[in-house]
Amino acid sequence: MKKILALVLVAVMMLATFASCGESAATNYAANNTEYFIGGTGPLTGDASSYGISVQNGAKLAVEKINANGGLNGVNFKFDIKDDQATADKASSAYDQLFEAGMQISFGSVTSGSCEAFAAKAANDNLFFMTPSASAEICIAESNAFRVCFGDPDQGVLAAEELVANFQNIGAIYDESDTYSSGIFEAFDAKMKELNATYTVKTFNAENKLDFSTQVEALKDCDVIFLPIYYTEAGLIAKVAVAKGCDAVLFGCDGFDGIAGQIDETVTNQIKYITPFDVNSTDANVAEFVAAYETAYGVKPDQFAADGYDVVMAIYEAMKAAGVNDVTIDPDTLCEKVKAAITADSFVFTGVTGTMTWDLSGAATKEPVIIELNK
Repeated sequence: MKKILALVLVAVMMLATFASCGESAATNYAANNTEYFIGGTGPLTGDASSYGISVQNGAKLAVEKINANGGLNGVNFKFDIKDDQATADKASSAYDQLFEAGMQISFGSVTSGSCEAFAAKAANDNLFFMTPSASAEICIAESNAFRVCFGDPDQGVLAAEELVANFQNIGAIYDESDTYSSGIFEAFDAKMKELNATYTVKTFNAENKLDFSTQVEALKDCDVIFLPIYYTEAGLIAKVAVAKGCDAVLFGCDGFDGIAGQIDETVTNQIKYITPFDVNSTDANVAEFVAAYETAYGVKPDQFAADGYDVVMAIYEAMKAAGVNDVTIDPDTLCEKVKAAITADSFVFTGVTGTMTWDLSGAATKEPVIIELNK
């Protein structure tokens, strides 16, 4: 009996020792960091890679600008984005890799499905993130989660108001299997009912998104077709519209950014979409960003590049406002400092996607722009 008690005591002491070691590791989080580490995930390969690559390019440009100007109190930033191929599983495993490598603050994930998985991990660690483009409400449900882009409900409401004000015969096509698409559509549908407006809707899903002949045929006589979907499918629909003799205006949201590369001169439909970024703006900040981006990458930036740029700059400004001056700061402590700073009434950030503020909901308040694609 005494031997058993002795073994139990030894086991308890060993557990206490391990727990103590764990607490020490947490306290000294990122003790070897010599730069502030911003990490995140996005699709760098696959159908949605345009979004991830754009965010990556915009964010890198911001980091380079910050570091060229002396960093934060003389300390540079480093940036790393892992390829999640727009899948939740890969975003979740990428989060673990980044966190273990010393990530202290983040831009989350680029797409909504991935960001939902990323957000669950970040909530457990109380790691602050501000997503550039994941617009589903679930992505910012926790107190450590913020975003730069418009939320799905915002875009759905804006679209309904715009279409009802300017068109009679309204159609809609959305992806019922996608968080981004269905989230915007639900808000659109609710606002259309509130406005007592009628419309015709057709759907598709992840298993059936290559042939849109049936959907376009059913809506070919509409004045406008609302497409709360990504640019890849939107480009296919635009081509089918031509084949079907459908002259409807194709109206999308920020997921349309990238559609220019999916169509050619044969597409004659007018294409419009909601965006916070106008690459042709004469605003000095925007013009400077566009010029720097073209110099660095040889192409004009899209909205996702602008969002990526603004996320890094907003994080930097919030860390500066919070008085952060410790390169080994752990994510939990940093989160609370940045959250307090960014939700203060005095904090106003002017970026290339507009002037914005945040409250504890994590949502950005800013003005939208509706632009027509210059094919």
